[in-house]
Amino acid sequence: MASGAGSLASLWTEVNRCGQNGDFTRAIKAVNKILHENKDDVTALRCKIVCLIQNGGFKEALNVMNTHTRSLTSDMIGFEKAYCEYRLNRVDSALKTIEGIAEQTDKLKELYGQVLYRLERYSECETVYKDLIRNSQDEYEEERKTNMAAVLAAQSMWENSTPEDLGLADVSYELCYNAACALIGRGLLTEAMKKLQQAEELCRRSLSEDTDVTEEDIDAELAVIHSQMAYVMQLQGSTEDALALYNQVVKLKPSDVGLLAVTANNIITINKDQNVFDSKKKVKLMNAEGVEYKLARKQLQAIEFNKAMLAMYTNQADQCRKLSSSLQTQNPSDPRPVLIQVAQLCREKQHSKALEQLQCFSQEHPESASGIKLTMAQLYLTQGHVTKACDILRSIEDYKHKQGMVSALVTMYTHEEDIDSAIDVFSQAIQYYQSEQSGSVTHLSLVREAANFKLRYGRKKEALSDLEQLWQQNRADVHTLAKLISAYSLVDQDKAKALSKHLPSPDTMSFNIDVDALENSHGATYIRKKAPKVAGETLAKEQGQGEVKKKNKKKKGKMPKNCDPKSTPDPERWLPMRERSYYRGRKKGKKKLEQVGRGTQGATSGATTELDASKMASSPPTSPRPGSAPGPAPNVVPPRQQKPAAPAAARKKAPQKKKKGGKGAW
Repeated sequence: MASGAGSLASLWTEVNRCGQNGDFTRAIKAVNKILHENKDDVTALRCKIVCLIQNGGFKEALNVMNTHTRSLTSDMIGFEKAYCEYRLNRVDSALKTIEGIAEQTDKLKELYGQVLYRLERYSECETVYKDLIRNSQDEYEEERKTNMAAVLAAQSMWENSTPEDLGLADVSYELCYNAACALIGRGLLTEAMKKLQQAEELCRRSLSEDTDVTEEDIDAELAVIHSQMAYVMQLQGSTEDALALYNQVVKLKPSDVGLLAVTANNIITINKDQNVFDSKKKVKLMNAEGVEYKLARKQLQAIEFNKAMLAMYTNQADQCRKLSSSLQTQNPSDPRPVLIQVAQLCREKQHSKALEQLQCFSQEHPESASGIKLTMAQLYLTQGHVTKACDILRSIEDYKHKQGMVSALVTMYTHEEDIDSAIDVFSQAIQYYQSEQSGSVTHLSLVREAANFKLRYGRKKEALSDLEQLWQQNRADVHTLAKLISAYSLVDQDKAKALSKHLPSPDTMSFNIDVDALENSHGATYIRKKAPKVAGETLAKEQGQGEVKKKNKKKKGKMPKNCDPKSTPDPERWLPMRERSYYRGRKKGKKKLEQVGRGTQGATSGATTELDASKMASSPPTSPRPGSAPGPAPNVVPPRQQKPAAPAAARKKAPQKKKKGGKGAW
């Protein structure tokens, strides 16, 4: 017994020494020897669990806890169990374990805040960190403030809320980076870029002080800041600079799979339907193991959405439908998966099926019906169904009375020559603004456009009420008054005469303008030049001599060749030959035999001596070459295109070119 006790003491000494030196592997071996003597030793079991956690063996540690549930109660190893579940990405189980522990220590609250952040319960997480910062004072205060800033940034980016300003000072590059993310969520891109540049400077300064940190380590730490800078550039429209910075981050190959996935996704959004091969390579980075545990839910949905879009661009119809269907299952009220499916159907020319799908979704999810109906109207327009598109647009209550919608509807109805429907659109919009925003700029502009539209299409009687309303709003508007008088002149002339009294008098409308001074001004584009007066000419006019006009001589027209000027020209020379009185028609008869053979087709007389077989010298027939079969020559000109043989005398031998002498001739 004494020797056994001595061996146990030495083993505990070994465990203590290895724990202080950080050699947890040897510590586990010593603990296992202790447990071999007493398998239910609580202290040894707890030491083994801690050593396994320090070595990253979270599964083994959890197995030890689950195996010895009688010896190890939740109060004893509750924190260790929740931490192992958290590190194994069993976040829901970790939350249940934490909530089941009675005593809430500071380290348990720290873990509780991390679990809530992973579950995207940011409001509860903010409350936990506020309590920790307020009630704890130790060397981890800066880390808690950094986590708090991350929570505020997540609220701004993923919940579209403006978080409370807690006055967290940007004393570290992590705090500065989180403040920049919060500004991005609020849309303050210029300020966010300045914060990111400040974070980059702080990171370089803090890491350069450590002599063990290399330049590669600094670049790896700056990768997340550079990726966020590129995102801001992309939002600002500087896509080329953003793409260059994204590629720089990818080349570094950072160990954070979440950072690589987000960077690759943003590169794909810049490429769109161009550079598809590069986008396909970036998809591999988005499919890396463990990405789903590193990103928020909205980030993962955006990645899946872009995968479906890329599948559509690369004509992978089945893959596109599979991804979009999965997205729709995850979030049935999101219209984007349906729009991807509709776009794929349109690429396959199945417009009717696409319209049916949009109609079903708009009926099932009326909160998203506005955007869906706009897409339906666009599809109807591409098919040429303008009236159906107008009916769809008029059914959108959110946009029904917007100025842009009114303008689009009036334009389409005018294209279809449906003036009554266009006027009805104006009337409904004016009636809406009359009750909601009477006398506003939008209301009066719609009234003015309605009046002009009715006047343009000859509806002067219908335009009277609109013109009256405009003139009552501004009686100094002469143009509106003139249009009103013109409209009343067709309906009620007495009323038109009464209104004409309100027109300004001609004297008040005249302008005293010096035309010569206006023409000579610097702004004149054309100046009328006057010829200088001659003193002698003026004197001659005064003496009554009159003005001498120079007579222009007419040039004689050119006569045709062989023209006899004495002969009388033919009075019918301007008529075609067939219409002249002396035309007797063509003489029909046989051609003279002398004319046969003339021309290119019958030129045989000169070649008779050559074609006479009796006058030719006899020569043996040429035998074909060995291996050649008799048959037509492949390059013989067809008979219609064959030119007649020229006479022997007419043939000229082509002059032979003289060879040039000199070096290299052969």
